[in-house]
Amino acid sequence: MNRITCFTALLLPCFAFAQAPSSTTPPAQAPVTSTASPEIAQFQKIEDGWDQAVNRRDQYGLENVLSPLFLDVSGSGDITTRNQQLAFIIATEDKSLHLEQKVITVRMLGDTAVANGTYTLHHRGTSGEVNEKGVFTHVFERAHNGWLCINSQRTVLKEDGGKGKKKSDAELPFHIPIFGKSDK
Repeated sequence: MNRITCFTALLLPCFAFAQAPSSTTPPAQAPVTSTASPEIAQFQKIEDGWDQAVNRRDQYGLENVLSPLFLDVSGSGDITTRNQQLAFIIATEDKSLHLEQKVITVRMLGDTAVANGTYTLHHRGTSGEVNEKGVFTHVFERAHNGWLCINSQRTVLKEDGGKGKKKSDAELPFHIPIFGKSDK
């Protein structure tokens, strides 16, 4: 009888601990705005000002959007500063240069905002006119009752012309040939 009492005394706290509700809370997530949110409209207006400054070769318009701390990582991996961007806008002889950006999501993190979207950059390349399409991430900081971009990251979307693409006859997206359809 003594063994049963000891065994019960040891296991009872284990069962109680296992039944206790968990006090951990799920990690907080940054709120992502919907496509109809005022933040999307606000940052689309900022991106439109950026587009117009680039398209009109407007140095002062670009200065109103880019922070003095701005860094840009282009789709090709080139890293430039705000001053280099301004110098390029002033000195470029590429009359076909045209930028269009569309904001998809905005995450507000206090005095910092992260905008993600798509872009189209039309410019003259080494082999002629280029329409570069891709996605961007812009990080903004609140400054002087407005927003200034401090970081831009662009990723070019690969255009697949259908060359070399094999058509799968698999019923499911993950087809394992060993367990495929039998000929029987």
